[in-house]
Amino acid sequence: MNWHDWIFPAGVLFAGYLVLGVTGFGSALVTVPLLAWKWPLPEVVALAILLDVPASLLHGGLNFKQVRWAAMIEMLPGMAAGTLIGLWMLGYMDKRWPLLILGLYIAAVGFRSWRQGIRSHRPLSPTAYHGGSMLVGIIEVMFATAGPVVLAVLQRRLSEISDIRATVPMVMVVAGSVAIAVLAGSGQIDSSHTLQRWLVAMPIAAAGVFLGNKVARRIPAASMRRMMAALLMISGLSLTRHLWL
Repeated sequence: MNWHDWIFPAGVLFAGYLVLGVTGFGSALVTVPLLAWKWPLPEVVALAILLDVPASLLHGGLNFKQVRWAAMIEMLPGMAAGTLIGLWMLGYMDKRWPLLILGLYIAAVGFRSWRQGIRSHRPLSPTAYHGGSMLVGIIEVMFATAGPVVLAVLQRRLSEISDIRATVPMVMVVAGSVAIAVLAGSGQIDSSHTLQRWLVAMPIAAAGVFLGNKVARRIPAASMRRMMAALLMISGLSLTRHLWL
């Protein structure tokens, strides 16, 4: 494409990954619906996942000391089981109703977080924590939208907002890598277009993450928690639209 064809996508990508740099998730809320105006949706989803993994890895590197590796490692067995369940469910389930239920659940979690403000959430039991981790694996394979679920789980495991913000992207590196493997294995990544766009888009995404991370350091913890709660509500409600599409 000519350089002027990238003016709109570049602005969208920078805005989306600025959001990820600030909160640790949420880039797809901006990039996927807006880029779908210009490019086919399957290509946009594949590009978003291919960008999210290195962008999340970059975010984790910039906040390495705040990453809570124990909480992340504890999620891995459940995520692995959820991935296998999600792969099995792909061919047998109408996606619209699960997305509606998931969207309403995420929006409710966001609303509850907004009302609670900076107060701590009641910790999840080990069984519930592993169940939430399993849901992350299922959702990422089936819908590639597990970021809000990861946040909903980790905010019941970790108390410091800086730890949550740093750990969510590292969990998404693992979940996104699995999604990439599934998409590539099923031939759903169009290398002739997606990989060429990735080469242009990745520096833009990296710049957004760098700037967003600097901005985040100036935001008080209480305000950051409310921003994350608002993103959860928006992302949850956005998922419910699939019932009518």
